[in-house]
Amino acid sequence: MNPALHQFIADYGLWAVLGGTFLEGESVVVFAGFLAHQGLFLLPHVMLCAFTGSFLADQLLFYVGRRYRDHRYVRRIREKPAFDKALAAIDRYPNGFILTLRFLYGLRTVGPVALGVSRVSPLRYLVLNAVAAAIWAACFSLLGYVFGRTIEALLGRIQGVEIKLAIAAALGILVWLAYWFHARRRQ
Repeated sequence: MNPALHQFIADYGLWAVLGGTFLEGESVVVFAGFLAHQGLFLLPHVMLCAFTGSFLADQLLFYVGRRYRDHRYVRRIREKPAFDKALAAIDRYPNGFILTLRFLYGLRTVGPVALGVSRVSPLRYLVLNAVAAAIWAACFSLLGYVFGRTIEALLGRIQGVEIKLAIAAALGILVWLAYWFHARRRQ
């Protein structure tokens, strides 16, 4: 195992998880869960970073929608076809929409902005966003951790951080592809 690469991942890997979940983070969190199984991270730390990045990103987008409704960035998001669908779902099921938003393909950016534009109160969004972010972080972190156990059972104890990273990246890509194909079929 390359000690310099191992140290780099140990020093900066959780920051990468935090940053990756601030954007679209499913594959990042699955990857980090796998590395937690391999002993490079502690699983609770992965979950905490995934929660924090996801929670903060959605809170920021909510407040952008709330405060800057007429800004060109928000107007551009409002022009997307998914925006009207999101508003309709928010009107019918505001709590359910907030709790499932992270699991719905194509709504990760549009959804929080639509919630900001809607009549959902900031306090309600804050509480439900925290619950949703915790569920999401736990699910995807554990998915990577369980995949790590399964692969280890199939291949034996994996040696070398480079091999771990390659397998984790392949798993992340497979999860993302499965998620993408499933979302396309639903459309």
